[in-house]
Amino acid sequence: MAAEEVPLWTTTPVSTGIGEAQCPANAIKGTAVEIGRCISCGYCSPAFQPDGDPRTSIIRSTEKAFRKSFHIYLFDAGSCGSCNLEIKALGNPYYDMSRLGISFCATPKHADALIVVGVLADGMSAPLKKAVEALPSPRLVFAVGACAISGGIIGKSISGIVEADVVVPGCPPNPFTILDALQKSRGDRS
Repeated sequence: MAAEEVPLWTTTPVSTGIGEAQCPANAIKGTAVEIGRCISCGYCSPAFQPDGDPRTSIIRSTEKAFRKSFHIYLFDAGSCGSCNLEIKALGNPYYDMSRLGISFCATPKHADALIVVGVLADGMSAPLKKAVEALPSPRLVFAVGACAISGGIIGKSISGIVEADVVVPGCPPNPFTILDALQKSRGDRS
């Protein structure tokens, strides 16, 4: 899949050296941006500008067994719903993840991967642990969006409960970015 036109602020901000940067998420560290904390607000402009590359995911582990068939379970740990909408867009005719052998499933017991969105809300630690334990091996865990990765600006990340094999930054990440991460995680592309 070729890169598409994506909203610029869903890509990584890079330093321009112009002025002082403001960041409500404390994602800016000197001239670098901690992409897992970035909430894509644009407050850091003009000191930072987006680089335009939608391939921002961090792949820590791949599983080639999922190349032909890849079933994903969406776990909402306490989101605002934005990441959910972007993930659900993968099933529409434009992105059509089913053509790539990727589909949603109704239970983690039948899933190859768990996609976690949202901050870790009170009371969701035990259900998240149970969902991860229910995944058969081999398996992958995705942290999608700034909230799941770092807690965003309002909460806790999932990192104390489970380590993500794939990190997809953004607030929310673009569907192209999520689909790119799904494909890379199964060894489809570099």
